[in-house]
Amino acid sequence: MNILIHPTYFPNIAHCVGIANAETLLFEVEDNYQKQTFRNRTTIYAANGALILSIPVVFTQKNRQKFRDVKIANETDWQSQHWKSLQSAYRTSPFFEFYEDDLQPLFTKKETYLLDFNFKCLEVIFDCLQLDSTFTKTEFYQKIIEGRTDLRHLVNTKQEQVQQFNNYTQVFNNKHGFINNLSILDLLFNEGTNALSYLQSQKSIV
Repeated sequence: MNILIHPTYFPNIAHCVGIANAETLLFEVEDNYQKQTFRNRTTIYAANGALILSIPVVFTQKNRQKFRDVKIANETDWQSQHWKSLQSAYRTSPFFEFYEDDLQPLFTKKETYLLDFNFKCLEVIFDCLQLDSTFTKTEFYQKIIEGRTDLRHLVNTKQEQVQQFNNYTQVFNNKHGFINNLSILDLLFNEGTNALSYLQSQKSIV
């Protein structure tokens, strides 16, 4: 498949199934930013169930802003909060310690732009998955792109389609059962080196 998709914050399983099964990968970077999407949020499995982690951004609805121009509101201590949430949720998972040193620097160095930060997160994820990280970026916005499977709709949280992926063991399974389509971090921390095989086996769903 030739995939067109958004670079989101630690993308969910649906995004990563598309990415892992792509023959060529094109990231949308020329669209307008919208609130309440996965561009700046990810969902993990915490002790009380699903927990949304959102990156605060400097954004106004009055003037349309391109995704690439949206800045992170770094005056808040969101990085420390997100890292503590990940530690609390996954410190007992089988592979947290295996990936901890790769991920931790993302939560200490500040980035100015959300898009740049998302790509840094993706680079680390590609490395952890041992996935070929070759991709291109859009040079202008097109509503319809021929010859590609357009997965840009996956960025919308309000229009999120129900995705039924195969169960895997999660840390708090015995408390809340299996939670579907969480952040790729949930899969990595629980499945480790099997994560890529899992994503590739789900290709019929996307």
